Amino acid sequence: MFGRLIATVSQRVPSVLKMASPRMKPQVVFVLGGPGAGKGTQCSRIVENYSYTHLSAGDLLREERAREGSEYGQLISDHIKDGKIVPVEITINLLRKAMEETMKQDEKSFCFLIDGFPRNEDNLQGWVRVMDGKADIKFVLFFDCGNEVCIDRCLERGKSSGRTDDNRESLEKRIQTYLQSTRPIIEVYEKEGKVRTVDASRSVDEVFADVKAILDKEG
Repeated sequence: MFGRLIATVSQRVPSVLKMASPRMKPQVVFVLGGPGAGKGTQCSRIVENYSYTHLSAGDLLREERAREGSEYGQLISDHIKDGKIVPVEITINLLRKAMEETMKQDEKSFCFLIDGFPRNEDNLQGWVRVMDGKADIKFVLFFDCGNEVCIDRCLERGKSSGRTDDNRESLEKRIQTYLQSTRPIIEVYEKEGKVRTVDASRSVDEVFADVKAILDKEG
């Protein structure tokens, strides 16, 4: 199933190249890992130290769900509650809008961390279909962390986060969704040599030290 997808990615996802035109295309780093792997925490650290804008697919969806008058609010709510992945068209439109607005405000802000996307084959195919030629994928930053560690972190976070999906039942569903749907996408990018893996089971500072080494090398 993923053989055709690898070929598609090879043909249609461009390597990162400096544009000759004054207006850069978005330069994107996909940030992937299980729920509770520390993606958001590390993205915050990256933003503090590098010229990246952090876009969380999950946060954008939660904001859209809460937005008064949103036609997608209930659909997003039902999917998140059940640990399912929201239809790709909604997620990509929110991401594209956020990138366009950021670059409109500051044309020098063209580097983005996209956190929690693509999460399945449909997400990846949708990205290639909609964003082909409109954004460059630099690499995938993969936070590798054991399932139990992830669950424990989310349960602790749930004590203060107010997130409806930070409970064991939803977390176990999310872990299964991640293993079945997202890990194969990481494997697709691994075959393209685009994955940078970090052991995320350690402390925040230890993890960021590895992240910093990767970003310093990648430029």
